[in-house]
Amino acid sequence: MIPLKYNIQNLKARGMSTFMSIFGIAIVIAVMLSMIALYNGVKKSTATMASKDSMMVLREGAQAEVSSWVTKEAYRIIRALPGIQKDRKGEPLVSPELVIAFKIAKKDDPKGANVIVRGVTQNAFAIRPYVHMVQGQMFRPGSSEVIVARRIRDRFQNTNLGDTFKFGPQMWHVVGIFDAPNSAFASEIWGDVDFIGQARKRNAYSSLLVAPVDHAAFESIKAAIKDDNRLKLAVKSEAQYYDEQTTGLLGIVILVFIVAMFMVAAAVLATMNTMFAAVSSRKKELATMRAIGFKRRQILLAMVIESGFVALLGGIGGIVLSLPVNLISTGTINWSTFSEVAFNFDVDGRVALMGLILAVISGVIGGFIPAASAARLPITQALREI
Repeated sequence: MIPLKYNIQNLKARGMSTFMSIFGIAIVIAVMLSMIALYNGVKKSTATMASKDSMMVLREGAQAEVSSWVTKEAYRIIRALPGIQKDRKGEPLVSPELVIAFKIAKKDDPKGANVIVRGVTQNAFAIRPYVHMVQGQMFRPGSSEVIVARRIRDRFQNTNLGDTFKFGPQMWHVVGIFDAPNSAFASEIWGDVDFIGQARKRNAYSSLLVAPVDHAAFESIKAAIKDDNRLKLAVKSEAQYYDEQTTGLLGIVILVFIVAMFMVAAAVLATMNTMFAAVSSRKKELATMRAIGFKRRQILLAMVIESGFVALLGGIGGIVLSLPVNLISTGTINWSTFSEVAFNFDVDGRVALMGLILAVISGVIGGFIPAASAARLPITQALREI
């Protein structure tokens, strides 16, 4: 086997060329990781914290809460079913929720965008303990007070603590700011379910969130709801529901896939170009190695290792260059709910590892063709070429 120091010495000898190759690959990987970070941020903002154990109850056929309808009679029937967890007062942990879209002016667009407003009770916080206040106080039941997600406060007008905004004939008073990391609720406004229902003339809920005692209870409650012809409701896990909501973000998924494919192809071509240049200037050297006893596969392996190492360094550089995108906060439209989803670009460990793997793969592929070409060259012909 050819010693690794041979590869290191060659990279040093072509210092500027090696650096430009690493830098070029780093730029390509950084762009690709930025696009993957966009998708990763959107994905985390819609589904990550959703529970596989909690049950979502919606109208049969409803694709989103905004188009669902659960009567108060159905709520009373379901909360009486056995197998539901109890709170400290011995009451069933069922959260009736009303979901409506409010159009609110954005800080960078006075025309505004839809924001999900969720009417809840205290059970919503008991079932979702990761939703927590960061400023101000909780809204009072039976009032027009609301609490606003931190990301919505940062992007929309009149949504800061102490502000008042108007939607319809009603004035809404912001009394608190909350955070719900890695969940769709980080792009919502919450208030009292009964008051919001009265203000918007809605006499039913959009969905119910149910906390079963265990998986067996989950299946039992699901079967009971399905078999009750009075209800006409569908049941799925909260995690499944929010995972399905990402179909409204299909455009972003397609964009990320296309850009990623182009970037991988660019990385392969960049590495291939570098290795062809490296091989063409070393044909005599490689032929000499063949002449003194090194086999073709050994030379091929050495060249592939060299190109893979260059790509690995480019991948590491790409990760470093992509890290600043974590500071970017933006939003997009979820076409399932026709509302804004606020999110941060997120280059996490999984995304970084993906970048390294793709960089090395592109380096190996890009180096293999010129390396194979050099290894197949007859010794006599290579020795004549300088």
